[in-house]
Amino acid sequence: MDPALSTTPPASPLLHHPPDPGPGWERRFWAIFGGQALSMIGSALTQFVLIWWITDTTGSASALATAGMAALLPQALLGPLGGTLADRYSRRFLMITADLISALCMLVLITLFLTERVELWHVYVMMFIRSAMQAFQGPAAAASTAMLVPGSFLPRAAGLNQTLMGIMTVASAPLGALAIGVMPLGLALGIDVVTALLGIIPLLLFRIPQIKRSEEQQTSMWAEFREGFELVWQHPGLRRLYGLLGAVVLVVMPSFTMVPLLVKNHFGRGVGDVALMEVLTGAGMILGGLLIAAIAPKRQMPWILLGLAASSLTIALTALAPSQMFWLAVVWWAVSGMSFIMANAPMTALLQTTIPNQLQGRALSLLSTVMGLAGPAGLAIAGPLGEMLGVRWLFVAMGVLGTLVGLAGFLSPTLLRLQGGSAGETPIPALPQRSAGG
Repeated sequence: MDPALSTTPPASPLLHHPPDPGPGWERRFWAIFGGQALSMIGSALTQFVLIWWITDTTGSASALATAGMAALLPQALLGPLGGTLADRYSRRFLMITADLISALCMLVLITLFLTERVELWHVYVMMFIRSAMQAFQGPAAAASTAMLVPGSFLPRAAGLNQTLMGIMTVASAPLGALAIGVMPLGLALGIDVVTALLGIIPLLLFRIPQIKRSEEQQTSMWAEFREGFELVWQHPGLRRLYGLLGAVVLVVMPSFTMVPLLVKNHFGRGVGDVALMEVLTGAGMILGGLLIAAIAPKRQMPWILLGLAASSLTIALTALAPSQMFWLAVVWWAVSGMSFIMANAPMTALLQTTIPNQLQGRALSLLSTVMGLAGPAGLAIAGPLGEMLGVRWLFVAMGVLGTLVGLAGFLSPTLLRLQGGSAGETPIPALPQRSAGG
Protein backbone atom coordinates (compact mmCIF):
# COMPACT_ATOMS: atom_id res chain seq x y z
CA MET A 1 0.00 0.00 0.00
CA ASP A 2 1.27 3.46 -0.89
CA PRO A 3 2.13 5.18 2.41
CA ALA A 4 0.90 8.48 0.98
CA LEU A 5 -2.61 7.03 1.01
CA SER A 6 -2.60 6.66 4.77
CA THR A 7 -1.23 10.07 5.67
CA THR A 8 -2.34 11.07 9.16
CA PRO A 9 -4.72 14.03 9.03
CA PRO A 10 -3.64 17.33 10.53
CA ALA A 11 -4.20 17.71 14.24
CA SER A 12 -6.08 20.96 13.74
CA PRO A 13 -9.17 21.01 11.49
CA LEU A 14 -8.08 24.42 10.21
CA LEU A 15 -4.69 23.27 8.98
CA HIS A 16 -4.94 23.41 5.22
CA HIS A 17 -1.41 22.80 3.93
CA PRO A 18 -1.25 19.35 2.26
CA PRO A 19 1.74 17.09 2.93
CA ASP A 20 4.66 17.20 0.51
CA PRO A 21 3.87 14.91 -2.47
CA GLY A 22 7.36 13.43 -2.28
CA PRO A 23 9.91 12.58 -4.97
CA GLY A 24 8.65 11.82 -8.46
CA TRP A 25 5.59 14.02 -8.12
CA GLU A 26 6.28 15.61 -11.51
CA ARG A 27 5.98 12.30 -13.39
CA ARG A 28 2.80 11.35 -11.54
CA PHE A 29 1.19 14.78 -11.95
CA TRP A 30 1.94 15.09 -15.68
CA ALA A 31 0.79 11.53 -16.44
CA ILE A 32 -2.57 12.08 -14.72
CA PHE A 33 -2.86 15.63 -16.08
CA GLY A 34 -2.19 14.39 -19.64
CA GLY A 35 -4.71 11.57 -19.38
CA GLN A 36 -7.38 13.88 -18.02
CA ALA A 37 -6.58 16.39 -20.78
CA LEU A 38 -7.32 13.80 -23.46
CA SER A 39 -10.50 12.75 -21.69
CA MET A 40 -11.68 16.36 -21.38
CA ILE A 41 -11.05 17.02 -25.10
CA GLY A 42 -13.12 13.96 -25.99
CA SER A 43 -15.94 15.04 -23.69
CA ALA A 44 -15.90 18.59 -25.08
CA LEU A 45 -15.97 17.24 -28.64
CA THR A 46 -19.02 15.14 -27.73
CA GLN A 47 -20.71 18.13 -26.12
CA PHE A 48 -20.08 20.23 -29.23
CA VAL A 49 -21.48 17.53 -31.53
CA LEU A 50 -24.60 16.94 -29.43
CA ILE A 51 -25.35 20.63 -28.90
CA TRP A 52 -25.03 21.30 -32.64
CA TRP A 53 -27.26 18.29 -33.41
CA ILE A 54 -29.95 19.71 -31.10
CA THR A 55 -29.52 23.19 -32.61
CA ASP A 56 -29.71 21.93 -36.20
CA THR A 57 -32.58 19.53 -35.48
CA THR A 58 -34.83 21.80 -33.44
CA GLY A 59 -33.62 25.41 -33.83
CA SER A 60 -35.21 26.00 -30.44
CA ALA A 61 -33.89 27.97 -27.46
CA SER A 62 -36.13 25.90 -25.20
CA ALA A 63 -34.64 22.62 -26.47
CA LEU A 64 -31.13 23.92 -25.79
CA ALA A 65 -32.21 25.12 -22.36
CA THR A 66 -33.59 21.66 -21.58
CA ALA A 67 -30.29 20.09 -22.68
CA GLY A 68 -28.40 22.50 -20.45
CA MET A 69 -30.58 21.63 -17.46
CA ALA A 70 -30.09 17.91 -18.09
CA ALA A 71 -26.33 18.50 -18.11
CA LEU A 72 -26.28 20.59 -14.92
CA LEU A 73 -29.05 19.59 -12.52
CA PRO A 74 -27.84 16.07 -11.56
CA GLN A 75 -24.39 17.40 -10.78
CA ALA A 76 -25.92 20.05 -8.54
CA LEU A 77 -28.19 17.65 -6.65
CA LEU A 78 -25.59 14.90 -6.21
CA GLY A 79 -22.61 17.20 -5.66
CA PRO A 80 -22.75 17.14 -1.84
CA LEU A 81 -22.82 13.34 -1.87
CA GLY A 82 -19.96 13.22 -4.36
CA GLY A 83 -17.88 15.62 -2.29
CA THR A 84 -18.46 13.67 0.90
CA LEU A 85 -17.47 10.41 -0.81
CA ALA A 86 -14.36 12.11 -2.25
CA ASP A 87 -13.19 13.00 1.26
CA ARG A 88 -14.17 9.64 2.72
CA TYR A 89 -13.12 7.06 0.10
CA SER A 90 -10.54 6.60 -2.67
CA ARG A 91 -10.68 9.57 -5.03
CA ARG A 92 -8.85 7.57 -7.69
CA PHE A 93 -11.50 4.82 -7.59
CA LEU A 94 -14.32 7.39 -7.84
CA MET A 95 -12.69 9.00 -10.89
CA ILE A 96 -12.18 5.67 -12.66
CA THR A 97 -15.72 4.44 -11.95
CA ALA A 98 -17.36 7.69 -13.06
CA ASP A 99 -15.38 7.76 -16.31
CA LEU A 100 -16.26 4.13 -17.08
CA ILE A 101 -19.99 4.68 -16.56
CA SER A 102 -19.88 7.81 -18.74
CA ALA A 103 -18.14 5.82 -21.49
CA LEU A 104 -20.80 3.09 -21.29
CA CYS A 105 -23.54 5.72 -21.62
CA MET A 106 -21.87 7.06 -24.72
CA LEU A 107 -21.74 3.54 -26.22
CA VAL A 108 -25.53 3.31 -25.79
CA LEU A 109 -26.00 6.67 -27.51
CA ILE A 110 -23.66 5.65 -30.33
CA THR A 111 -25.76 2.53 -30.93
CA LEU A 112 -28.95 4.61 -31.10
CA PHE A 113 -27.45 7.02 -33.63
CA LEU A 114 -25.99 4.27 -35.83
CA THR A 115 -29.32 2.38 -35.89
CA GLU A 116 -31.19 5.66 -36.58
CA ARG A 117 -33.44 5.16 -33.57
CA VAL A 118 -32.22 8.13 -31.57
CA GLU A 119 -34.73 10.63 -30.23
CA LEU A 120 -34.25 13.93 -28.46
CA TRP A 121 -35.12 12.47 -25.07
CA HIS A 122 -32.38 9.85 -25.47
CA VAL A 123 -29.81 12.62 -25.68
CA TYR A 124 -31.29 14.33 -22.62
CA VAL A 125 -31.13 11.11 -20.60
CA MET A 126 -27.50 10.44 -21.50
CA MET A 127 -26.56 14.02 -20.64
CA PHE A 128 -28.36 13.53 -17.32
CA ILE A 129 -26.39 10.37 -16.46
CA ARG A 130 -23.05 11.84 -17.51
CA SER A 131 -23.76 14.89 -15.35
CA ALA A 132 -24.51 12.61 -12.40
CA MET A 133 -21.13 10.93 -12.88
CA GLN A 134 -19.43 14.34 -12.99
CA ALA A 135 -20.85 14.98 -9.49
CA PHE A 136 -18.57 12.20 -8.25
CA GLN A 137 -15.62 12.67 -10.60
CA GLY A 138 -15.34 16.46 -10.27
CA PRO A 139 -14.84 16.83 -6.49
CA ALA A 140 -12.44 13.87 -6.46
CA ALA A 141 -10.31 15.36 -9.24
CA ALA A 142 -10.33 18.89 -7.77
CA ALA A 143 -9.35 17.72 -4.29
CA SER A 144 -6.63 15.44 -5.72
CA THR A 145 -4.72 18.30 -7.36
CA ALA A 146 -3.51 19.72 -4.05
CA MET A 147 -2.12 16.30 -3.11
CA LEU A 148 -0.26 15.77 -6.39
CA VAL A 149 1.90 18.92 -6.34
CA PRO A 150 3.77 21.02 -3.75
CA GLY A 151 1.87 23.99 -2.34
CA SER A 152 4.18 26.41 -4.16
CA PHE A 153 3.12 24.89 -7.50
CA LEU A 154 -0.64 25.16 -6.92
CA PRO A 155 -1.15 28.65 -8.46
CA ARG A 156 0.67 27.48 -11.59
CA ALA A 157 -1.26 24.20 -11.60
CA ALA A 158 -4.47 26.26 -11.56
CA GLY A 159 -3.20 28.31 -14.52
CA LEU A 160 -2.26 25.12 -16.36
CA ASN A 161 -5.73 23.69 -15.77
CA GLN A 162 -7.32 26.82 -17.19
CA THR A 163 -4.91 26.67 -20.15
CA LEU A 164 -6.09 23.10 -20.66
CA MET A 165 -9.64 24.44 -20.91
CA GLY A 166 -8.49 26.68 -23.76
CA ILE A 167 -6.66 23.85 -25.52
CA MET A 168 -9.76 21.70 -25.05
CA THR A 169 -11.89 24.35 -26.74
CA VAL A 170 -9.39 24.89 -29.56
CA ALA A 171 -9.19 21.17 -30.28
CA SER A 172 -12.77 20.06 -29.65
CA ALA A 173 -14.64 22.57 -31.83
CA PRO A 174 -12.83 21.97 -35.16
CA LEU A 175 -12.51 18.26 -34.45
CA GLY A 176 -16.23 18.11 -33.75
CA ALA A 177 -17.08 20.00 -36.93
CA LEU A 178 -14.67 17.80 -38.90
CA ALA A 179 -16.09 14.62 -37.38
CA ILE A 180 -19.65 15.66 -38.27
CA GLY A 181 -18.55 16.30 -41.84
CA VAL A 182 -16.61 13.09 -42.53
CA MET A 183 -18.32 10.35 -40.54
CA PRO A 184 -21.73 9.33 -39.18
CA LEU A 185 -22.57 11.17 -35.99
CA GLY A 186 -22.58 7.91 -34.03
CA LEU A 187 -18.97 7.20 -34.97
CA ALA A 188 -17.99 10.78 -34.14
CA LEU A 189 -19.23 10.21 -30.61
CA GLY A 190 -16.97 7.15 -30.38
CA ILE A 191 -13.97 9.48 -30.00
CA ASP A 192 -15.23 10.24 -26.49
CA VAL A 193 -15.08 6.56 -25.52
CA VAL A 194 -11.47 6.23 -26.71
CA THR A 195 -10.29 9.37 -24.89
CA ALA A 196 -12.10 8.31 -21.71
CA LEU A 197 -10.15 5.06 -21.69
CA LEU A 198 -6.91 6.98 -22.27
CA GLY A 199 -7.76 9.13 -19.25
CA ILE A 200 -8.33 6.08 -17.07
CA ILE A 201 -4.99 4.38 -17.85
CA PRO A 202 -2.77 6.78 -15.80
CA LEU A 203 -5.18 6.44 -12.87
CA LEU A 204 -4.62 2.68 -12.98
CA LEU A 205 -0.83 3.12 -13.03
CA PHE A 206 -0.38 5.83 -10.38
CA ARG A 207 -1.77 6.24 -6.89
CA ILE A 208 -3.10 9.58 -5.68
CA PRO A 209 -2.00 10.60 -2.15
CA GLN A 210 -4.95 11.14 0.15
CA ILE A 211 -5.37 12.05 3.79
CA LYS A 212 -7.16 9.25 5.63
CA ARG A 213 -8.89 9.42 8.99
CA SER A 214 -8.33 6.73 11.57
CA GLU A 215 -11.29 4.59 12.64
CA GLU A 216 -11.62 6.69 15.80
CA GLN A 217 -11.98 9.84 13.67
CA GLN A 218 -14.58 8.36 11.31
CA THR A 219 -18.06 9.84 11.62
CA SER A 220 -21.31 9.38 9.74
CA MET A 221 -21.60 10.68 6.17
CA TRP A 222 -24.21 13.20 7.30
CA ALA A 223 -21.86 14.51 10.00
CA GLU A 224 -19.06 14.81 7.45
CA PHE A 225 -21.32 16.71 5.03
CA ARG A 226 -22.32 19.09 7.82
CA GLU A 227 -18.66 19.66 8.63
CA GLY A 228 -18.02 20.97 5.11
CA PHE A 229 -21.27 22.97 5.05
CA GLU A 230 -20.56 24.65 8.40
CA LEU A 231 -17.04 25.62 7.31
CA VAL A 232 -18.60 27.67 4.52
CA TRP A 233 -21.71 28.91 6.31
CA GLN A 234 -19.87 30.22 9.37
CA HIS A 235 -17.56 32.43 7.29
CA PRO A 236 -19.27 35.71 6.21
CA GLY A 237 -16.90 36.22 3.29
CA LEU A 238 -17.57 32.76 1.96
CA ARG A 239 -21.33 33.22 2.16
CA ARG A 240 -21.03 36.37 0.07
CA LEU A 241 -18.66 34.69 -2.38
CA TYR A 242 -20.98 31.73 -2.88
CA GLY A 243 -23.94 34.07 -3.32
CA LEU A 244 -22.10 36.23 -5.85
CA LEU A 245 -21.00 33.25 -7.92
CA GLY A 246 -24.49 31.78 -7.83
CA ALA A 247 -25.91 35.08 -9.13
CA VAL A 248 -23.34 35.31 -11.94
CA VAL A 249 -24.03 31.74 -13.04
CA LEU A 250 -27.79 32.32 -12.91
CA VAL A 251 -27.43 35.26 -15.30
CA VAL A 252 -24.73 34.23 -17.81
CA MET A 253 -24.68 30.41 -17.90
CA PRO A 254 -27.37 30.18 -20.64
CA SER A 255 -25.05 32.00 -23.05
CA PHE A 256 -22.56 29.11 -22.99
CA THR A 257 -25.27 26.70 -24.12
CA MET A 258 -27.04 28.98 -26.61
CA VAL A 259 -24.11 30.42 -28.56
CA PRO A 260 -24.70 28.03 -31.53
CA LEU A 261 -28.24 29.39 -31.77
CA LEU A 262 -26.92 32.97 -31.78
CA VAL A 263 -24.51 32.09 -34.59
CA LYS A 264 -27.22 30.38 -36.64
CA ASN A 265 -30.15 32.77 -36.10
CA HIS A 266 -28.50 36.21 -35.84
CA PHE A 267 -25.41 35.80 -38.03
CA GLY A 268 -26.86 33.17 -40.40
CA ARG A 269 -23.79 30.95 -40.09
CA GLY A 270 -23.26 27.19 -39.78
CA VAL A 271 -21.38 24.59 -37.77
CA GLY A 272 -17.99 25.54 -39.24
CA ASP A 273 -18.43 29.11 -38.05
CA VAL A 274 -19.40 27.94 -34.57
CA ALA A 275 -16.22 25.87 -34.57
CA LEU A 276 -14.15 28.90 -35.66
CA MET A 277 -15.70 30.98 -32.90
CA GLU A 278 -14.87 28.36 -30.29
CA VAL A 279 -11.31 27.86 -31.63
CA LEU A 280 -10.45 31.54 -31.22
CA THR A 281 -12.20 31.57 -27.85
CA GLY A 282 -9.98 28.68 -26.83
CA ALA A 283 -6.96 30.67 -27.94
CA GLY A 284 -8.11 33.47 -25.64
CA MET A 285 -8.50 30.96 -22.80
CA ILE A 286 -4.98 29.65 -23.39
CA LEU A 287 -3.59 33.19 -23.31
CA GLY A 288 -5.50 34.00 -20.11
CA GLY A 289 -4.38 30.78 -18.44
CA LEU A 290 -0.74 31.34 -19.39
CA LEU A 291 -0.85 34.91 -18.09
CA ILE A 292 -2.23 33.77 -14.75
CA ALA A 293 0.32 30.94 -14.55
CA ALA A 294 3.12 33.47 -15.19
CA ILE A 295 1.81 36.22 -12.89
CA ALA A 296 0.45 33.99 -10.08
CA PRO A 297 -1.38 36.98 -8.50
CA LYS A 298 -1.16 37.22 -4.73
CA ARG A 299 -4.44 39.14 -4.35
CA GLN A 300 -7.04 37.01 -6.10
CA MET A 301 -10.36 38.76 -5.39
CA PRO A 302 -9.84 41.85 -7.63
CA TRP A 303 -8.86 39.53 -10.51
CA ILE A 304 -11.93 37.39 -9.89
CA LEU A 305 -14.40 40.28 -9.79
CA LEU A 306 -12.93 42.22 -12.72
CA GLY A 307 -12.62 39.04 -14.77
CA LEU A 308 -16.27 38.15 -14.20
CA ALA A 309 -17.43 41.68 -15.09
CA ALA A 310 -15.29 41.83 -18.25
CA SER A 311 -16.36 38.38 -19.39
CA SER A 312 -20.03 39.28 -18.94
CA LEU A 313 -19.73 42.65 -20.71
CA THR A 314 -18.13 41.06 -23.77
CA ILE A 315 -21.00 38.55 -23.95
CA ALA A 316 -23.32 41.52 -24.54
CA LEU A 317 -20.89 43.05 -27.05
CA THR A 318 -20.79 39.74 -28.95
CA ALA A 319 -24.53 39.87 -29.57
CA LEU A 320 -24.50 43.60 -30.35
CA ALA A 321 -22.18 43.02 -33.33
CA PRO A 322 -24.11 43.61 -36.60
CA SER A 323 -25.14 40.44 -38.42
CA GLN A 324 -22.75 41.19 -41.31
CA MET A 325 -19.80 41.64 -38.89
CA PHE A 326 -19.43 38.11 -37.58
CA TRP A 327 -15.66 38.65 -37.23
CA LEU A 328 -16.33 41.28 -34.53
CA ALA A 329 -18.53 38.87 -32.60
CA VAL A 330 -15.73 36.29 -32.74
CA VAL A 331 -13.26 38.82 -31.32
CA TRP A 332 -15.56 39.76 -28.42
CA TRP A 333 -16.35 36.12 -27.65
CA ALA A 334 -12.61 35.34 -27.56
CA VAL A 335 -12.03 38.24 -25.15
CA SER A 336 -14.88 36.92 -23.02
CA GLY A 337 -13.19 33.52 -22.83
CA MET A 338 -9.85 35.05 -21.86
CA SER A 339 -11.49 37.21 -19.15
CA PHE A 340 -13.40 34.24 -17.81
CA ILE A 341 -10.19 32.23 -17.37
CA MET A 342 -8.44 35.16 -15.71
CA ALA A 343 -11.20 35.06 -13.08
CA ASN A 344 -11.48 31.29 -12.82
CA ALA A 345 -7.78 30.46 -12.36
CA PRO A 346 -7.27 32.77 -9.33
CA MET A 347 -10.51 31.41 -7.90
CA THR A 348 -9.23 27.85 -8.16
CA ALA A 349 -5.91 28.74 -6.54
CA LEU A 350 -7.65 30.65 -3.74
CA LEU A 351 -9.87 27.70 -2.88
CA GLN A 352 -7.11 25.10 -3.05
CA THR A 353 -4.72 27.07 -0.85
CA THR A 354 -7.22 27.95 1.87
CA ILE A 355 -9.50 24.93 2.39
CA PRO A 356 -8.18 22.03 4.47
CA ASN A 357 -7.53 19.25 1.97
CA GLN A 358 -9.56 16.73 3.97
CA LEU A 359 -12.57 19.08 3.53
CA GLN A 360 -11.99 20.17 -0.05
CA GLY A 361 -14.23 17.56 -1.66
CA ARG A 362 -17.21 18.65 0.43
CA ALA A 363 -16.58 22.40 0.23
CA LEU A 364 -15.95 22.38 -3.52
CA SER A 365 -18.97 20.18 -4.18
CA LEU A 366 -21.12 22.57 -2.15
CA LEU A 367 -20.01 25.42 -4.40
CA SER A 368 -20.73 23.21 -7.42
CA THR A 369 -24.21 22.60 -6.02
CA VAL A 370 -24.90 26.32 -5.58
CA MET A 371 -23.81 27.05 -9.13
CA GLY A 372 -25.31 23.85 -10.48
CA LEU A 373 -28.73 24.85 -9.19
CA ALA A 374 -28.30 28.43 -10.40
CA GLY A 375 -27.44 27.23 -13.93
CA PRO A 376 -30.66 25.25 -14.56
CA ALA A 377 -32.69 28.04 -12.96
CA GLY A 378 -31.13 30.52 -15.38
CA LEU A 379 -31.76 28.19 -18.31
CA ALA A 380 -35.39 27.72 -17.25
CA ILE A 381 -35.83 31.50 -17.37
CA ALA A 382 -33.72 32.05 -20.49
CA GLY A 383 -35.57 29.45 -22.60
CA PRO A 384 -38.97 31.17 -22.76
CA LEU A 385 -37.37 34.63 -22.50
CA GLY A 386 -35.25 33.85 -25.56
CA GLU A 387 -38.36 32.80 -27.48
CA MET A 388 -39.94 36.20 -26.66
CA LEU A 389 -36.96 38.55 -27.01
CA GLY A 390 -34.96 36.63 -29.58
CA VAL A 391 -31.59 35.12 -28.84
CA ARG A 392 -29.65 38.30 -29.67
CA TRP A 393 -31.34 40.52 -27.09
CA LEU A 394 -31.30 37.70 -24.57
CA PHE A 395 -27.49 37.72 -24.83
CA VAL A 396 -27.39 41.49 -24.37
CA ALA A 397 -29.55 41.31 -21.25
CA MET A 398 -27.47 38.49 -19.76
CA GLY A 399 -24.21 40.32 -20.44
CA VAL A 400 -25.31 43.61 -18.88
CA LEU A 401 -26.77 41.96 -15.77
CA GLY A 402 -23.68 39.78 -15.33
CA THR A 403 -21.43 42.84 -15.50
CA LEU A 404 -23.41 44.61 -12.79
CA VAL A 405 -23.30 41.54 -10.54
CA GLY A 406 -19.53 41.18 -10.92
CA LEU A 407 -18.89 44.84 -10.14
CA ALA A 408 -21.23 44.69 -7.15
CA GLY A 409 -18.65 42.53 -5.40
CA PHE A 410 -16.43 45.60 -4.96
CA LEU A 411 -19.11 47.07 -2.67
CA SER A 412 -18.48 44.35 -0.07
CA PRO A 413 -15.42 44.96 2.18
CA THR A 414 -15.89 41.48 3.65
CA LEU A 415 -15.62 39.92 0.21
CA LEU A 416 -12.58 41.99 -0.71
CA ARG A 417 -10.79 40.85 2.46
CA LEU A 418 -11.17 37.23 1.43
CA GLN A 419 -7.71 36.07 0.48
CA GLY A 420 -6.08 32.67 0.16
CA GLY A 421 -3.77 32.03 3.10
CA SER A 422 -4.30 35.52 4.58
CA ALA A 423 -3.48 35.98 8.21
CA GLY A 424 -6.58 36.41 10.30
CA GLU A 425 -8.85 34.80 7.74
CA THR A 426 -10.61 31.50 8.36
CA PRO A 427 -9.44 28.94 5.76
CA ILE A 428 -12.06 28.55 3.05
CA PRO A 429 -13.15 26.23 0.19
CA ALA A 430 -14.18 27.29 -8.55
CA LEU A 431 -16.29 28.81 -11.02
CA PRO A 432 -18.13 26.42 -13.31
CA GLN A 433 -16.02 25.31 -16.21
CA ARG A 434 -16.84 27.19 -19.36
CA SER A 435 -16.92 24.56 -22.09
CA ALA A 436 -17.60 24.81 -25.78
CA GLY A 437 -21.29 24.70 -26.47
CA GLY A 438 -22.33 23.75 -22.97
